Amino acid sequence: MTGRSVYLDTSAILKRYLDEEGSEVVKRLFMDAYRGEVKLTFSIWNIGEVIGVLDKRLRRGQLSKEEFDFLKKGFLAEIKRLTRLGVLEVVPVHSLILADAWKLIEKYHLYQADTLQIASAKYAEAGSFYTADGRLHRVAIEEGLNSILLGGE
Repeated sequence: MTGRSVYLDTSAILKRYLDEEGSEVVKRLFMDAYRGEVKLTFSIWNIGEVIGVLDKRLRRGQLSKEEFDFLKKGFLAEIKRLTRLGVLEVVPVHSLILADAWKLIEKYHLYQADTLQIASAKYAEAGSFYTADGRLHRVAIEEGLNSILLGGE
């Protein structure tokens, strides 16, 4: 793998599995990863968040049970496949990353899950940070990350 490292927050990961503004960018990143041109990175925390968003859509009637099961199974299988190929790094949640995230909570008054994204991207030394959250995007830039805003605000 000779490509660059990109960090995807939950809002970016979901664009791989749900057709939303910015989905084409994320789908291209995944294809680049399969070709070994990019290394994808996200926190293990994001796995639960993605499943949680899909579950919320199921409960709201925005996804059928079959669609939910298909998307969840595909997501988890893709994590395994990309990890085996060496083109996905799943960043653990450990005390040093959490301590950095806590500092960001106080500095920016963000939710811990958001600050965990920034701290994890820094820990992984990601070259780019992809998000669809405008506020998180602005803080990521302020924290020195090369943040790319995927549609939305």
